[in-house]
Amino acid sequence: MEGFQEKEGLPRYTPVDEHVTHPRRRRHGPPRIIKVIILSLIGYAIYTHWNPTPQRHHVSMLSTERLQAEHAHCEKLRSVPKDPSGARDRNARYLDGQKAVLIRNATVWTGEVAAGTTEEEARGGKGYSWIQADVLLEHGLIKQVSSDIDISTISSDYETWDAHGRLLTAGIVDMHSHAGDDPLPALRGTADENELSSDITPYVRSIDSINPLDPQIQVIKSGGVTTSLILPGSGNNIGGEAYVLKHAVGKANGRSELSAESMLADPEHNWRYMKMACGENAKRVYGRVGRDFGPFSRMGEAWYFRHAFEQASTLVKAQDDWCAAADRYGAVTLDSYLPLDLEWESLGAVLRGQVHVNTHCYTVPDLEAFVRHTNEFQFPVRAFHHAHQTYLVPEILKRSYGNNTPAAALFADNMYYKAEAYVASEQAGKILYEEGITPVYVSDNPVLNAQHVLFEAAKAYRNGLPYHVALAGVTSASAGLLGLGERIGKVKAGFDADVVVWDSDPLSVGATPVQVWIDGVPQFEDPVELKKPASKPMEPIMALDTIHNTQSEHSDVVFSGVRTVMLAGMEQDLSSPDGEASYLVVRNGTIYCIGKCAEATATANDNGIPTIHLRDGHIIPPFTAVGSTLGLTEIAGEPSTQNGGDTGFSRAVDGLMLDGKGLSAAYRHGVTRAISAPERKEGGSQGISVGFRIGGHKRPAQAVWREETGVHYTFTLDAKDEKTPSISSAINNLRAKLLKATKPAKPDEETPSLEARKLRQVVNGTLPLILSVHSADTTISLLRLKAEIEATIDDRLRVVIHGGAESHLVASELAASDVSVILAPMLAYSTTWDQRRSLTGAPLTNGTAVDALFSAGVKVAIATAEDWETRDLDLLAGIAHVNSGGKISEKEALAMVSTNIYEMLGLEQPGTDEFVVYDSNPFQIDGRVRAVADGKGTVSAWT
Repeated sequence: MEGFQEKEGLPRYTPVDEHVTHPRRRRHGPPRIIKVIILSLIGYAIYTHWNPTPQRHHVSMLSTERLQAEHAHCEKLRSVPKDPSGARDRNARYLDGQKAVLIRNATVWTGEVAAGTTEEEARGGKGYSWIQADVLLEHGLIKQVSSDIDISTISSDYETWDAHGRLLTAGIVDMHSHAGDDPLPALRGTADENELSSDITPYVRSIDSINPLDPQIQVIKSGGVTTSLILPGSGNNIGGEAYVLKHAVGKANGRSELSAESMLADPEHNWRYMKMACGENAKRVYGRVGRDFGPFSRMGEAWYFRHAFEQASTLVKAQDDWCAAADRYGAVTLDSYLPLDLEWESLGAVLRGQVHVNTHCYTVPDLEAFVRHTNEFQFPVRAFHHAHQTYLVPEILKRSYGNNTPAAALFADNMYYKAEAYVASEQAGKILYEEGITPVYVSDNPVLNAQHVLFEAAKAYRNGLPYHVALAGVTSASAGLLGLGERIGKVKAGFDADVVVWDSDPLSVGATPVQVWIDGVPQFEDPVELKKPASKPMEPIMALDTIHNTQSEHSDVVFSGVRTVMLAGMEQDLSSPDGEASYLVVRNGTIYCIGKCAEATATANDNGIPTIHLRDGHIIPPFTAVGSTLGLTEIAGEPSTQNGGDTGFSRAVDGLMLDGKGLSAAYRHGVTRAISAPERKEGGSQGISVGFRIGGHKRPAQAVWREETGVHYTFTLDAKDEKTPSISSAINNLRAKLLKATKPAKPDEETPSLEARKLRQVVNGTLPLILSVHSADTTISLLRLKAEIEATIDDRLRVVIHGGAESHLVASELAASDVSVILAPMLAYSTTWDQRRSLTGAPLTNGTAVDALFSAGVKVAIATAEDWETRDLDLLAGIAHVNSGGKISEKEALAMVSTNIYEMLGLEQPGTDEFVVYDSNPFQIDGRVRAVADGKGTVSAWT
């Protein structure tokens, strides 16, 4: 009874049924009406058994042919792809007429564990090894991997390629790239990686903007990269569909035509791929007050995601209902066609499990929110990309929908560049792997040059990731995440014939392909091969698993296991045939003894002075970061953390900030000093640089060792602004200022500006002029300007080029003008128009700019384009050495990141009280800093 409330103490109200049968008259057995119902049900069951499809006596006015075709499409909607696998006679990409290739005498990394290896053993690296084998590539497939392949088993015409024992792996797989849809050099008319008309664009496809003529595709392939997932950009929360391509382009590379379609790695289209992104990017692009088509906050982003998934879910449900009705009644009886909506079709396919989702996601709140979306709408994520904070929350990733925890697609050490990347760790890959999360390494080309994506895996190995996992992180693991784990990523019979022969261990410093095959077709007709001694695979160094992160300060300390000293005037090799240990003894922060040091070590032991044991210890000069913004910029994407961009001329010393994670990271990697210049608002540098100690946050008053180190101007494309709208006007502006500086001041002249005073010091030789420039043509113009001023003053200017991407084209002119070059970066690639002629190195070019300049007699230093790269200065110097064909010694390479900088700028060299202590050779991938002395009485050590 509606609204009735039971009163306390009264029985519950029970209505009286006037038709209740009196007990004495109750019938035995069911009433007749029940029997009728039961008989009717039995009859209906018999009828439906023999007539399973209900008869709907209705004639639709719609097209019968279309209705039937759309009913057939229901089967496609219901199907979930499987990874392509199984035996094949030929690769689907194989073209008739391609010769088979027999690669003899290779040292092969198959990517497979030995039979009988347990899962636990395999995780630890047991069962993985290099084997001596021949590899037969036929019909676009790897047909055999075994020793001494019998040529009588080869059924087609073939050619033999002798590897001479060199190392062979599967082609590198980069699962995050924008090659082709963000071509280089960057031009406004060719950038097509982001469709920014809306925040939610699942309906766009990267293949519709991929330009197969992008020169970077060939450059990437020269690094052994055979396959890439080409994603839309991350400007949108849902950016669109992605495609997996191989870097074989046109007939010269064994393809039938020049097209993106011919580059598809899986012509059978087994899987689809989708790019999504959460966090800062979409907020920045769309988050402006007054807009009504994009998110302003992470809360808004979550709503945009959920709203989009809801639209797709509505479409999926409508389609499922239509298909069910068509199954039940017959499609020709329906009064509507199958619901279709191109806007939501691809996102509907995501919800149906037909699409691999890859999501750009950095932070804990972003990761957690997206994991919630996956569970609410029931779709899995293949990998979180960038994923800097995943190492902190593996348990959140494991809550993602589905049976497979998302992988983390990472950079090795590219971090701190924006707030989302500020909480990061170089050991992220190691930590994630130990937590059961798969780490893979990516380029985000052109953010990083995908030619060197393997270098990211190598640095991950240096930072504690097991060797086999690091190598899998750019081969088999990446292939598996693309759903192509039985097609690419391993050297195994039946897999696609995508293989690379390397001149050294692929995870070693400077490893370079000798030849690359895609689908069994050699990709370089006449590849340049670097002159290197025969190289064997590295023995995985288990000691790298131990991360020394505990920092301590010592005035007195002893280091044992010292083998090599590379300090100026103290160079020596302390290797001992009898294995007797050598020592470095430090007292009051300075070197007291190097060698056997029996008395000094005994005294140290008696006094309780700590001893740090080294693995093949090396003592070297510290590194100097020159031309960076260290100390002036902490987070590049956050203006409040920066000194700021100038519109005029200023001194960097006045804007120093000495306590930051970027400085600490550089110091931890052996960089004790920096020379930083003020930034221009438009980009580049302008003003007076400062020299300071990286560890100066401990002693701010002592941090600056030179208030003024040089006068900086920019002549890259950033030089163009309102005052100097052209490169020529920028050069003419400097010409006028320098000519004025050559003239004596007039008695009645106003107090000259800071800029004018410093240019007079340039003219009189007390300050160097440091010019940021990449273009060879602009460099020649600046050399003419230098000669013009020198003719006026009858003396030489101290001029240094910073940048120098195209400096190799004018190496002889630079040498003749006595102009030094600071390469920034050392391994330039054509990111901008004025860098388009940069040298990429073997197998495409014979050397890079550092080789050309060194051979021409130009004094060279190595710097970086971005601050995060300063922690890799030792490895960059190692690449310069190992890939020089013996022309650049270790000592000369070391000078490029230390002493050369002081010579070219006319500065006093650091003393031997500044040094860096390494485990192993600093130029090899297993070299790691254990201690730093910055000349102020203490040694920072990591144990």
